[in-house]
Amino acid sequence: MTTPTGHVFLVKRRRGPQFYAKWREPSGRQVQQRLGPAWTEKGRPPAGYLTKRTANAWLDAKLVDLRRGIGERVEIGAAFGDAVAEWLRYVEHDRGRRPSTMRDYRNCARQLEAHFGKETPLGSITTSTIERWQASLEVSARTKQKLLVITHGVFRRAAKVYGLRDNPVADVEKPTVRRSNGLDVLSPAVVEALARAADTDQDAALFRVAAYTGLRLGEARGLRWSDIDFSDRLVHVRRNLPCGGDDEPDTPKSGLVRSVPLADVAMVALDSLSRRERFTDAGDYVFPADDGSPFDDSAMRKRFHAALDRAELRRIRFHDLRHVFGSLAVRTSPLTDVKAWMGHADIQTTMRYVHYTPQHDAAERLSKVFATDAVEVAESAQEGWRDIGEGSARPEEISTS
Repeated sequence: MTTPTGHVFLVKRRRGPQFYAKWREPSGRQVQQRLGPAWTEKGRPPAGYLTKRTANAWLDAKLVDLRRGIGERVEIGAAFGDAVAEWLRYVEHDRGRRPSTMRDYRNCARQLEAHFGKETPLGSITTSTIERWQASLEVSARTKQKLLVITHGVFRRAAKVYGLRDNPVADVEKPTVRRSNGLDVLSPAVVEALARAADTDQDAALFRVAAYTGLRLGEARGLRWSDIDFSDRLVHVRRNLPCGGDDEPDTPKSGLVRSVPLADVAMVALDSLSRRERFTDAGDYVFPADDGSPFDDSAMRKRFHAALDRAELRRIRFHDLRHVFGSLAVRTSPLTDVKAWMGHADIQTTMRYVHYTPQHDAAERLSKVFATDAVEVAESAQEGWRDIGEGSARPEEISTS
């Protein structure tokens, strides 16, 4: 057993300086915990803020309890809501997760807090608690897996910050998610039928550009005329405006700016839009709303589905337009080029289009190869028989030993 010791230190965060305490327990295990926001100004600190003196006083009291043999299980005093808040702070500020990702994380965090309770002590949540919760979820296996991964992250972070001994999620069996390579791909003719059924010329152009450049909906929302290079026939995808939130620009999903070649059909659609009056003071967006701001993605999806119905086409997602570009591009270009154009982080994602794309002339090409090889084999066999015939032994008399 060792004598408990520790110290307080200040960490600068985006939301302001924070006091942390780090100490060694009698068992020798080191624990680190965030104490709260630091007050570094003159005068009395606001409620919830700590000075260096009050932070040290907290740690002194903690060390006294440890020396008396009580309070070593720090997690009993930390609530589940505290752990969730710390994890959200960590992934946003320390790990730099994208705003759209953080919105998804916060939605999931609210579900977790609603079930387990913000004030529930961390130490009271066990593996069986997590398993019962997982069994009660009436969602898809994919959603279950996502919630479980986030819960695992919350408890793993709690182990570092609050000294939680065991992660109750670690031993929970993960749900099996069966992934399908199936893609719902429209043909160019169907895309044109959809564009003809659009409410406006701008919607028609948006449908064509999404299908023939592979832009995601958020990338189309953030597209500006300065991103269009008509001379080199390129679209530069520099930003993403996340759907379902504010219009704060973000990087594309892959985190990298990319350039996509402009095929004729996409170039004609953009050229017709470029002749309109532009809202230069509002961002000069290619597909603006009536006031020049980025279009509302929810309203766009409704108009997209209405156009599908008018064209008597099956219901698909707007995102499925992106598959038109991918399935056609792999027929003409190397996979590495298509990967870069579509902004895929993994070549395996691009490979889906190879698996999907039908090779209508495959049988004919294979037949030609087989026929050519068959002629070569036959000629080679004839040469072999001719050589053998000149010898004294017939084929069946040749020893194989």
